[in-house]
Amino acid sequence: MKILKQVVVFDTGDLAAESAFWAGFLGGTVEAEDDWHTLYVDGNQALDFQHVANHVKPDWPDGQPQQLHLDLYVDDIHAAEEKALSLGAKLLRPTSELDAEEGFRVYADPSGHPFCLCWNPAASA
Repeated sequence: MKILKQVVVFDTGDLAAESAFWAGFLGGTVEAEDDWHTLYVDGNQALDFQHVANHVKPDWPDGQPQQLHLDLYVDDIHAAEEKALSLGAKLLRPTSELDAEEGFRVYADPSGHPFCLCWNPAASA
């Protein structure tokens, strides 16, 4: 068996806010349908978003278990955090100091999905 394509799909109650957040953060464009949005980055399908009328935001890290999360390794944590917050992310847990040599911080996107911004000089090797 061969997997021909892998797609991560976020459930959300607000397609416009969710897809705009990730398009802004990852630098992509959104192709919108009624109940489905697809994010393209550099011409490649990156993420999909599905409208779920009764979507319940995860209450993680302090409540219900997370549904999924992305680890995004960045070369400039200060710029990445500023961009994420300006696009509507919420800082959930400032696990590491921004000036630490390596670390991660936990955020939520507009639909409550947690993601981590990680920095580590070894990750770019």
